[in-house]
Amino acid sequence: MDERLHKKAIRAWTMYDWGNSAFATTIMAAVLPVYYSTVAASHLAPNIATAYWGYTTAFAALIAALISPILGAVADFRGSKKKFLTLFMVIGVTATALLYLVRTGDYLLASLFFVFGQIGFAGSLVYYDALLPHVARPDEIDQVSSRGYAMGYIGGGILLAINLAMILFVPTLYPVEQQGEITGVMTRLTFVTVAAWWFIFTLPLLRHVSEPPRRILPGEENFKPLQASFSRLVNTFKDIRHYRDLATFLLAFWIYANGIGTIITMATVYGAEIGLGQTTLIGTLLMVQFLAAPFAILFGWLARKIGTKNSIYLALGVYALISILGYFLQYEWQFWVLGAMVATVQGGSQALSRSLMGKLMPKSKSAEFYGFFSVFEKFANVAGPLLFGIVATLMGESRLSIVSLIIFFAVGGYILTRVNVERGIQAAEEDEARMITQSTAA
Repeated sequence: MDERLHKKAIRAWTMYDWGNSAFATTIMAAVLPVYYSTVAASHLAPNIATAYWGYTTAFAALIAALISPILGAVADFRGSKKKFLTLFMVIGVTATALLYLVRTGDYLLASLFFVFGQIGFAGSLVYYDALLPHVARPDEIDQVSSRGYAMGYIGGGILLAINLAMILFVPTLYPVEQQGEITGVMTRLTFVTVAAWWFIFTLPLLRHVSEPPRRILPGEENFKPLQASFSRLVNTFKDIRHYRDLATFLLAFWIYANGIGTIITMATVYGAEIGLGQTTLIGTLLMVQFLAAPFAILFGWLARKIGTKNSIYLALGVYALISILGYFLQYEWQFWVLGAMVATVQGGSQALSRSLMGKLMPKSKSAEFYGFFSVFEKFANVAGPLLFGIVATLMGESRLSIVSLIIFFAVGGYILTRVNVERGIQAAEEDEARMITQSTAA
């Protein structure tokens, strides 16, 4: 590929992170959880509202996890990763915009729209991630993945800043008796801005990133897409012994991602439960967005210096410390400090996990294997928030839910030590060469 077109494709690919991260910041992490707790579920007890939000995120993640590997295999067979990405993006954008309709007491409606929004968000990321090994060259995959996360933090942070200004400052332009109503309207309008932002910044990827070539394996010539997808999934399970290190990594990732995902999705609703103000909750997340961007780039550089695995170990150690300190959270300044700590490792841990996955798999099965990656990621978002919600319900508060997350980081880090990256890369390259030979012969 021409070097100019190669760089343009990388920029276009990272812009999707810039666009869809608005959903992660405003919808998943900052505005909607607080709105859900204080408005949509305002008639419920605080710990029950927290639990219901945990159940909602768990259910949405479960649905996304179940469909991801099947649709990933279909996309590989049809050569339609971009089409599937577009489909799920449209589902997510539509559901996000419909959140504008949620008013006081409408927690069921909020949960319904969030579930569809999360399915669209998570489903589109399967195909976005699957494009990474085709956009980035092998020697730059860590850096490109990290750059994508950095762009996501900046893009999501910019819109979150705009949304924060809408919620906090626009109502002050109105008489005091109208400010409460205007705050509600501005909050609901932020959901619409996320939908528009996500849609607009998907367009560069659709224009400048090429669809990877379709590759039909011997015996699949007369298969229909679903038939081929199930056939490939069965073969992948049968051949998993050839990807021993990939399988071990997926297990490690699933365990430590439980802790990471729960911290991301439950932080603001936990803060709201213990009485922290909305300005602190959203303001801290805004700080995280911009502070995390340079650290995501730093982790890409760090991976070159000390290795991808060692960089992930460092991130997991910081997360374990955050879990312990979160148990003692009482004051708003402590929430700011914990947010800063999260910012140092959040993007790096996710970006390097994604790029390590890309190194350990054959490129022609990228959507299928990233579908499995998504399954492990989404099931992590099932178990973590579900456990969080159950503990919050049983104990009457969520402090023990926070400190219990340390086990995920310790066990996940230990299993990661069993992954031999060099051996895994060699196995993936050998299998890729075999499939190219078979495809050519067919």
